[in-house]
Amino acid sequence: MPRVKGNPWVTLVILCLGFFMTLLDTTIVNIALPSMSHDLGANLDDLIWVISVYVFGLGVLIITAGSLGAIVGPRNVFIAGLVLFTAASAACGASQSPGQLIAARAVQGVGAALMTPQTLTLLMAIFPPDKRAVPSVIWGFAAGVAGVAGPTVGGLLVTHWSWRWIFYVNVPVGVITLIAAILLIPDLRVGQRRRLDLLGVALVSLALFAITFALVEGEHYDWGTVRSFVTIPGLIVAGVVLLGLFIVSQAYRKDPLMPLELFRNRDFSIMSFVGLVLSFTLVAAAFGLTIYLQSMLGLSALSAGLTIAPSSLAIMAGFGIVGALGKWVKEKQLVIGGFVLNAIAIADIAHVTRIHASRWDFLPGLIMLGLAQAAIFSPLVTVAVRDVPTRLSAAASGAFNAIRQIGFLLAAAAVGALLERKMAGALHHEAVAQATRLPADARAPFVSAFDELARSGLQVGSGSAGTQLRFPAGIAPATLQQMQNLSGTVVAHAFIDALRFTLYLVIGACLLAGVVCIAIKKHHAGAQGDEDRSQLDPITF
Repeated sequence: MPRVKGNPWVTLVILCLGFFMTLLDTTIVNIALPSMSHDLGANLDDLIWVISVYVFGLGVLIITAGSLGAIVGPRNVFIAGLVLFTAASAACGASQSPGQLIAARAVQGVGAALMTPQTLTLLMAIFPPDKRAVPSVIWGFAAGVAGVAGPTVGGLLVTHWSWRWIFYVNVPVGVITLIAAILLIPDLRVGQRRRLDLLGVALVSLALFAITFALVEGEHYDWGTVRSFVTIPGLIVAGVVLLGLFIVSQAYRKDPLMPLELFRNRDFSIMSFVGLVLSFTLVAAAFGLTIYLQSMLGLSALSAGLTIAPSSLAIMAGFGIVGALGKWVKEKQLVIGGFVLNAIAIADIAHVTRIHASRWDFLPGLIMLGLAQAAIFSPLVTVAVRDVPTRLSAAASGAFNAIRQIGFLLAAAAVGALLERKMAGALHHEAVAQATRLPADARAPFVSAFDELARSGLQVGSGSAGTQLRFPAGIAPATLQQMQNLSGTVVAHAFIDALRFTLYLVIGACLLAGVVCIAIKKHHAGAQGDEDRSQLDPITF
């Protein structure tokens, strides 16, 4: 296959397919959360871990994977990650308990971490700097579509088969991609061989684990003591300190995981922050909205996915619009405008989120959200890496993707923590308000049942709240029926209040990112970038 093997565009397609799979599994899980909760008996803490542990493995190890690519070759690491990801996907689908699913998702995250940085590294290696614009847009298009297509694809699979098929579908796709990668992707060595920074790996891994554990489990431990001297606030402080030590260590390592030299490039630093905020907004909107559509509005997984589908269609149309506007609108203007539109879209979604909303109420906000994502994603990679020299391409790929995945990780943990914390308070408040409609002797038990529900962890499957509530024996049947009827109203009001609060934070993050993007530099053609193109060493196989 002389004309196909090593062809840059064929390689790009294979890389984007693998990259698409890893990102799809970041968002496709959201639509299946109620089904998982009902089938496996998983509470909200478990579901947050199902999301977070995948992103944890992806976010923590992605920098390490970038270094491994420089040591043994990005193609080889991509193939190893693809094997691990595919096998773990099968294990996820076969899981019989929340613990098994969480463990399999952790392995899946490791596979995704090995794959992800190699995609951008190889992209920068096979295309010269002056021809990276179109491939970078295609790469960004794959990322953008994966981010918003997850709920639609997942809804179809969950409704017609089961939640397990959101994982099983990766197996045939993974096998096909693996065969194509082995046969068609060239073995390129980018830059100089590097030693693995084990100290950096340990510091960043411990830091992110401490912060993630504290955010996810904080409500369970009432934001206090976990065991002995270990406390939730202490874990957060320790995580921040370890992150600081990691950054300091990178300044003195000969072969750092994340060369600080990268962040002297203003555009790389800004777009890394943009990627982090974009990840946060995607998770925050998708996590709460998919639960709301199914558990609060009673939609099936397919109906919920189809409700969100206009966002997927809008982002695909948006890439075409952005491409047409590219000759007249600067990249900086696109990103700033995208974040402003993103904030407006989230505000509209928050406004129409209520107990008796129609699925059509969300259409304008979701269309705006898709267009905004396209405007941000299109120039994201191009601006970030256009002035990065090839000798730093592996490190840049690892760092850029790691920061985006850390955004996913912290968003999943923080959004889950916010929802739980706000719901705990809102459940008590709403229970007290609704209890006034009950006989006097039933009010205290009614409120106590919801306080216990908040402490034990709320399941989000259809009808889960009603089955979790424990009312004392001896209550008159008519009163008990009235209490059960009111319980759905309490949970719905509490969840909507918590979701709106989370969406308001997303609006603030979007506006902050838009302001930061004002500092994006004007680009001058012929800047650095191909200064060390000769360091690429193609190896036949």
